[in-house]
Amino acid sequence: MDVSAQTIAILTGVAAIAGFIDAIAGGGGLLTLPALLAAGLPPVTAVATSKLQSSCGASVATFAYARRGLVDFRRLAMPAVAAAVGAALGGLVLQHLDPTFLKALVPILLIGIAVYFLLAPRLGDEERPQRISIAAYTAVAFGLGFYDGFFGPGAGAFLVVSLVLLLGLHLVSATGATKFLNLASNLGALAIMAFSGHVMWALGFAMAVGGMIGGQLGAMTAIKVGPRIIRPLLVVVSISMTIKLLLQPDNPLAHLWRH
Repeated sequence: MDVSAQTIAILTGVAAIAGFIDAIAGGGGLLTLPALLAAGLPPVTAVATSKLQSSCGASVATFAYARRGLVDFRRLAMPAVAAAVGAALGGLVLQHLDPTFLKALVPILLIGIAVYFLLAPRLGDEERPQRISIAAYTAVAFGLGFYDGFFGPGAGAFLVVSLVLLLGLHLVSATGATKFLNLASNLGALAIMAFSGHVMWALGFAMAVGGMIGGQLGAMTAIKVGPRIIRPLLVVVSISMTIKLLLQPDNPLAHLWRH
């Protein structure tokens, strides 16, 4: 399908804002995916194109954090590979299963994350003892990568919480590590979708320019301000994703209060 130059410019601007938010707290897809759908892209094409844009934004954010020594690539190598494989598998399963059942569970988990950060304001302010081995966390990364490829909303928030609680990372380091693992899962899912021919490459790369600018600015802001901006944005993004999921007509929880 053809997309006008004006639409591409608007979507690139949306991608820049999404990249900024994504680099700090995740959830940039809250902006890019609805914008792509509003532009007339079919759902699978919109998801695939969004994955291309978010992969580029995540790569810039990852290396912005890494330059400050906030991403331990060697330590996270196994989890990153597992996240990529899990996301690729999730993308394959998505083609055969309906993820609607997750729409009831995920809002509950996201509200849990928001409440946790509100009630435990010092969570991640300092490093804590590691609770599980990297090998065990690799299995966690695989599961979250699978979720990212199969469904997606909240994957960044889930990764941040898992890194803080299970590996004892400082919140800023956990955010940097999340971008690395998110990059891996995005690339895994993107590979499957690209193989199936669902990516609009020209539009995706145009949006990627905006995503990379936003990702760089977002990472710099998070590094400079630290938990004071990461924690509130995690809460806001978690609540926003919850509302978005609950407003979808096919969400099982939405039917409860309508009846």
